[in-house]
Amino acid sequence: MQTTAAPGERGMNEGQVAEPEDAMLGKDDFLTILIAQLQNQDPLDPMDDREFIAQMAQFSSLEQMTNMNEAMQRFVDRQEGSALVQQSELIGTTVKWASLVDEDHGDIQYAENEVTSVRRSEQGDIELLLDEGRWIDSRQVAQIGLEHENEET
Repeated sequence: MQTTAAPGERGMNEGQVAEPEDAMLGKDDFLTILIAQLQNQDPLDPMDDREFIAQMAQFSSLEQMTNMNEAMQRFVDRQEGSALVQQSELIGTTVKWASLVDEDHGDIQYAENEVTSVRRSEQGDIELLLDEGRWIDSRQVAQIGLEHENEET
């Protein structure tokens, strides 16, 4: 069965088949299979020592990869929370932000507004609420604070 990503969507490469998350074997499944294999082996023809050691090494590797994956996921979660806290420091600050005005020519217009709130969008992006009531993506910020020219009186 082949699957193809719809235009404009990020998906798998053509030809790959999507598998549900629960279709993958975890360390508990691997251990259950190993125990069943040991219980049902022929006592007159037991499993080869090398084969048993190889399976135990695979189990150990699987457990370490699972632990590493969980640690990395915790790290990513903390980083995402940290980004929100960092952007919250912009509240009360005037920012210069870019807005694409003419998509055909790529013309960019800049505006200056004060940040009044910060949130994480459903897609996980950090958004800033400006004093005019508009939410912008934090990546649109071109400058934080304003440069004031020294005026001579």
